[in-house]
Amino acid sequence: MPRTALRICPLCEATCGLTLTIDGGAVTGARGDRDDVFSKGFICPKGAAFGQLDADPDRLRTPLVRRDGRLREATWEEAYDAIAAAVPALVREYGAQSVGVVLGNPNVHTMAGALYPPLLLKALGTRNLFTASTLDQMPKHVSSGLLFGDPFAIPVPDLDRTDFLLLLGANPVESNGSLCTAPDFPGRLKALRARGGTLVVVDPRRTRTATLADRHLAPRPGGDALLLAALAHTLLAEKLAAPGELEEWTEGLGELAAALGSFTPEAVAPACDLPADEIRTLARELAAAPTAAVYGRIGSCTVEYGTPASWLVDVLNILTGNLDRPGGALFPLPAAGPRPRPAGPGKGFAVGRWHSRVSGHPEVKSELPTAALAEEIETPGEGRIRALIAIASNPVLSAPDGDRLDRALAGLDFMVSVDPYLNETSRHAHVVLPPPPPSQSAHHDFAFNGFAIRNQVRFTRAAVPLEAGRLDECEIHARLVLAVSGMHGSAGPEAVDELAIQGALARETADPHSPLHGEDPARLAGLLTGDSGPERRLDLMLRLGPYGDRFGAATEGERSGELSLERLLAHPHGIDLGPLQPRLPGVLKTRSGRIELLPDPIGAELPRLRTALAERPTALVLVGRRHLRSNNSWLHNVPALTGGSNRCTLQVHPQDAGRLGLTDGGRARITADGGSLEVPVEVTDSVRTGVVSLPHGWGHDRAGARLAVASAAPGVNVNQLLDGTRLDRLSGTAVLNGFPVELTPLP
Repeated sequence: MPRTALRICPLCEATCGLTLTIDGGAVTGARGDRDDVFSKGFICPKGAAFGQLDADPDRLRTPLVRRDGRLREATWEEAYDAIAAAVPALVREYGAQSVGVVLGNPNVHTMAGALYPPLLLKALGTRNLFTASTLDQMPKHVSSGLLFGDPFAIPVPDLDRTDFLLLLGANPVESNGSLCTAPDFPGRLKALRARGGTLVVVDPRRTRTATLADRHLAPRPGGDALLLAALAHTLLAEKLAAPGELEEWTEGLGELAAALGSFTPEAVAPACDLPADEIRTLARELAAAPTAAVYGRIGSCTVEYGTPASWLVDVLNILTGNLDRPGGALFPLPAAGPRPRPAGPGKGFAVGRWHSRVSGHPEVKSELPTAALAEEIETPGEGRIRALIAIASNPVLSAPDGDRLDRALAGLDFMVSVDPYLNETSRHAHVVLPPPPPSQSAHHDFAFNGFAIRNQVRFTRAAVPLEAGRLDECEIHARLVLAVSGMHGSAGPEAVDELAIQGALARETADPHSPLHGEDPARLAGLLTGDSGPERRLDLMLRLGPYGDRFGAATEGERSGELSLERLLAHPHGIDLGPLQPRLPGVLKTRSGRIELLPDPIGAELPRLRTALAERPTALVLVGRRHLRSNNSWLHNVPALTGGSNRCTLQVHPQDAGRLGLTDGGRARITADGGSLEVPVEVTDSVRTGVVSLPHGWGHDRAGARLAVASAAPGVNVNQLLDGTRLDRLSGTAVLNGFPVELTPLP
């Protein structure tokens, strides 16, 4: 008899609530949960295809261990025995830095990916951490760290209350949003216009988001920082800046006008290929709007000046008085996040506390550039990475120069992949640990609630019991921690969670600002509820968080929430915690305790940005694009999400196609720093002249991968056009957009 169960969708950042139909242990249907406090029934094609993803026959069901050069099915004990024998021995012989860890984008879509990698890194003691952040949003972390002292203090646009929204390099109608968690982003943009608001989209492509806009500006790619600087210059030069109450908490306002003095609309216009009058008009409209928010995403991050562009987004929000203001850009307060501390100076934020071994790339947020991973494996010498642990990561497709990385991975002494598929990266592993399908895992969005446009909290337990022979995803990670730390066989996975709980409670009870100061950690641990270690850890985070019951120690003013796991389980569709509220100055952790509007690293980068004013690129430049039915490289094996617009084609404007002799449906060779690719051509005026577009995440044609659907239409790996040398200097983020290419027609 079919039944229904709730599940938060883990397939993109919108985090929509789903109602799954389950028959005989299989998911046979998925629809939006109309009672979900956040998504209210919205669903996209990815969520609707949940059942196909869950039942994908190519998903691995047992561990794989390499024997005699081939990956063969093995038991879980055999898999962890192999890890426990190899990794600690390599650390003893070559040191902790001989092990690298790579974390992919899907980590932030699972509970296990949020709870265990920090424990794994601590157990290993390595500084060789590479994540998807340096292929995506790291510029925003750096700019927030420099401005506010906390790289996770990222303000999000108040979509439901703003009067004016300026989007740069973002296509949320197809991506469903990024660093801005908002179910039904398209509906919210339509509602903005319906209430009389204004939507302006800046993008070199006429995306589905741009078609909803009141105005679409199509600049030359890579010029986002110049355009934003000109907008800020105009606000200051025309005395339109009105930070209001923010001025009390901001330093550097006086110096900003001089720092941006060169970036007049007239100076910027040729480099951006936008009229100066249009730039000036946009600045005036931004200043005149009752409330406004500026939001930039991957198109403005994965470019040469990604960090200055990310910084200028918030400079504009500050200059117009819209930061930390309803209708502007506000800081979320997630239920499982840290409790707000008293306002005052903090430790601040810095980069370069250590550097990569080969090229000397500075550490950023404890990470090194993923673009540097191959050289850290290949280059001989002390500290060379000899073992790699890749968790939900496919850098052969997502990082620059996948061919080089492919060769480097083949030369590792040992590699572990935690991945449900044998893909382009995991095929090199010596051990593959496959997590169960998402229907068999519990879910809470630790990461994305920190970027949500409304404070809320939701948790769903596994909709389907674990199949025989499978391990829960959290147990897989916990056992991995034990295996690399030399504790395999001497402790069970529950010990990892209990150690995490003990450590968190020890810190909390030692904190003089905590209402639990001086309490007995063991007694508090005994009060936690939950059916598993991960649930107990979630209960602890909820209790200690901003809405938590503090184990009964909350003040009267704090007890309105009294949040705990038990209370959350009583609300299966989630608990609405209200709209975002102003949080300054409490969110600030800079050394000054103020917003540091012109931090030294940014100031030092502005002279280099000024040189871009004189650049007039004559070559074609390439940008990526999003598909509603895709998410990077990890949904191309789901039949329901293939075809239609979700194709790996090179989009070229008709004028450029005519000039170069390209035809729609024909083929072309595209060449850049890292090599050449042969691609099918799609002639369309949805890209502006001088720009071509090729989507990210394709290239499923490598021998040894087991992705039947994806390999039938493999596409090409756009990142193979890059050699990894183009980086945003302040964040180490790979330049994946706005780089020059050459096109040649093929017969």
